[in-house]
Amino acid sequence: MADLSKNYSWDAIPFFRDLHARNKLAQEKEYRFAVVSGLAGLEEYIEQAQAATAAVCVSDVSTGFTEMNNTPHTRRVKTVFMMKRHALNDMKARERCMNEMRELFRQFMSVLFKEKTRIEQGILYLDPRVQFTEIEQYFAMGCACAFFNISYDVYTNLVYRPEEWLE
Repeated sequence: MADLSKNYSWDAIPFFRDLHARNKLAQEKEYRFAVVSGLAGLEEYIEQAQAATAAVCVSDVSTGFTEMNNTPHTRRVKTVFMMKRHALNDMKARERCMNEMRELFRQFMSVLFKEKTRIEQGILYLDPRVQFTEIEQYFAMGCACAFFNISYDVYTNLVYRPEEWLE
C-alpha cells in the first residue's frame, strides 16, 4: 500500500532514456537521446548538434495543474520530441522520416502500455490518451519533427501542516 503522507511523481527522463537505449529502431537509425527545455530547447539542440541526423528529446519541464477535491492530485504533462533530418524540398524523404517516427512512437507506446499497471501501482495514473502531433512543413534546418504528450496524475497530499508556516 502506498504511503499517502507523501507526494508522488514520475521522472519521465530516465524512463524514455531507457526506452531509447533498448529500442532497435532508434539504435539502427542512430537517434540520439537528449534532454531539452521545451520546443525552444529542441531548436537549440538541433542547431548545436550538426552531426545528429535524428533525435529523441525529452523535455525537462512540464505543464499541469493541481485539483483540490476529495482525492487531491496533480496532473503533469511531459513532452517527448522526435526529429529526423532530410533533404530540403524532398517530400518523399520527409514522408519516410515521418513514417519512421510514427513507428518509433508506436513502439514506445507498446512498452508504456505494458508498464501501465506497474506504474499505477506506484500511485501514478497515466491518461489513456497520448496526444501525438506532427509539425507541419520543415522544422529547423530541414527536419521532420513530431512530439507526443504524456499526461499523468499523481496523488498530492494537501494536508495543512502548521509546522510548515511561520507564525
